[in-house]
Amino acid sequence: MESPQRVGAVREWGDSIRAGAVVDDSARPFEGIRIVEFGQFVAVPFAAQLLGEGGAHVIKIEALEGDPTRRLSPIAPHESRTFISRNRNKHSLPLALSDPGARPVIDALLEWADVILTNFRPGLAEKLGLDYTSLSARYRRLIVGAVSPFGKAGPDAGLAGMDIVVQARSGLMAANGRLIEGRPAPGDPVSADYMCAMSLAFGVSSALLRRERTGRGGSVDVSLMQAAMTLANNQLVRSEQHDAERHREVRAELAKKRAANAPFAEQMEVIPSARAMPLLKVYFRTYETADLTIAVACGSQKLRESFVEVTGLDDPGLFETDLSGWGERYDALQAEAEALFRTRTAEDWVATFSAAGVPVSAVQFPLELFEDDQATANGMFHVLPHPTAGDITVLAPPVQIDGDGFKAGYPIAAFGSETEALLGEIGIDAGEAAALIDAGVTHKGRQ
Repeated sequence: MESPQRVGAVREWGDSIRAGAVVDDSARPFEGIRIVEFGQFVAVPFAAQLLGEGGAHVIKIEALEGDPTRRLSPIAPHESRTFISRNRNKHSLPLALSDPGARPVIDALLEWADVILTNFRPGLAEKLGLDYTSLSARYRRLIVGAVSPFGKAGPDAGLAGMDIVVQARSGLMAANGRLIEGRPAPGDPVSADYMCAMSLAFGVSSALLRRERTGRGGSVDVSLMQAAMTLANNQLVRSEQHDAERHREVRAELAKKRAANAPFAEQMEVIPSARAMPLLKVYFRTYETADLTIAVACGSQKLRESFVEVTGLDDPGLFETDLSGWGERYDALQAEAEALFRTRTAEDWVATFSAAGVPVSAVQFPLELFEDDQATANGMFHVLPHPTAGDITVLAPPVQIDGDGFKAGYPIAAFGSETEALLGEIGIDAGEAAALIDAGVTHKGRQ
């Protein structure tokens, strides 16, 4: 239990900051914070990486065979591009969590940590005693961040789930409106995972701030389902006065379509969607030009007026406030705009729209970003010297504080190579460490 002296010191620290006391402003925001990551795949590893880039000391606990993403087309022993993209600024400790012999190591990690992050399959955290309820009484200052597929309550709380499944359940996949051979498809197969990671990192940051004020840790719960719903946020606002009855009618129509085994594209036709708005047919979309594809975004009246001025198109609804029922009229304008854009190159259109203040860009492939002048000028990439794979270019942290508060840092060490050092750091002596290795509870690396 935290001492009254420690709690008092924390409060005095907070008072001094609010009073304008001078502190070391060269430290990164999470300097001195210790994090244990019990995570694999995307959400928890990426959240831990973000916190590590902000200065946190992260120990990643892996199964004896390693994180599954290590083996996805490796470019170095036990490391793939996918693994490297989410596992920098960490130290890796292989551990057989379900082995009773691992318990002393788990307990030592809990004593050492400020934060633990988990994305266990439903029920495993409780079985291992790594859920917040099991830990909160003994570790009062510990922050437990947990990711679940569908949330920790409700009829589906115990179900397994991954990004594409959660996109389907959350409405995000349908909201994206992307079809492949008539079937709905995700816009990106891990978008909910990354949104979940951002939410988890934000939640942990908030819990750490609260702990500095109160001395108390806490539980940070995020779900893939909520993250996916956040990405579909524009379509998840309902006026009970204006929309509820219409939604009931739509659901009844949808039930009829499904009962008739209508294909998904036909089911989509009964759903009121922002994608059917007349303005999106012309002003907020991609266009094929004489050579490339560009995207334009006219999200305001002023920008739409600029679009019309640049293109010379005649929009009879330009100054109308209610465009319901204008769909067919905009079909004709859409066809006219599409034909016009094909008459000039992407470079020409981008220059013309940019001069008029209209947001515009050519559509690029990810690999083109490595040579993109704008990305280079803003330091959006970082080159890491890897001990076996040579230099590897990775994305820089997505946020900065005073230019250098977050750093891409270093690649994870060779799998198992830090086992003895990490065990020593958390208080396991050399004899105990050797016994754990001999018993197969951990290891120092595998071929």
